[in-house]
Amino acid sequence: MKLFLIGMPGSGKTTLGHALAARFNLPFLDLDAEIVARASQVISAIFLEHGEAHFRQLEADTLREIVARPGPLVLATGGGTPCFHHNLTVLNDNGITLWLDVPVSLLTARLATAAETKSRPLLATSGPTEKWLHETLSTRKQFYEQARLRCAADDCTTDAVTAQLAAIGLVPG
Repeated sequence: MKLFLIGMPGSGKTTLGHALAARFNLPFLDLDAEIVARASQVISAIFLEHGEAHFRQLEADTLREIVARPGPLVLATGGGTPCFHHNLTVLNDNGITLWLDVPVSLLTARLATAAETKSRPLLATSGPTEKWLHETLSTRKQFYEQARLRCAADDCTTDAVTAQLAAIGLVPG
């Protein structure tokens, strides 16, 4: 099984991804961490030095390389990953996509620290976080809604996701 977690920044993709990988004894990868390793630069530096278009191409290339690897895995994608370069099609064609649908109020609270905002280049330059999150979600929602599974914030636990996967026959109930 390849499980791809999608959703807004701060939705918990990395945290839940680690937990699901441990639950199913699968490798876990974070797409942003893979991009950093490939580029030998942190994401904010990639944005600053090369721009978002370069980052999005690097993201798409890295995603395709990961998806092509044999074997199961759990992958936490970046918040914008599904929205560029037909990445959502790649994800849906190669595994199960799970949208972590977290309300903007909770995202805002999670991303409120200066360290969180500074480490996320689109947030660092966007002004008030809540406004940016509302605007960005309204643009990205059309992509997120194409995920095969959806997990609302209150239900987004390892047990809830396991139950969803069991319901579609991917893991024992």
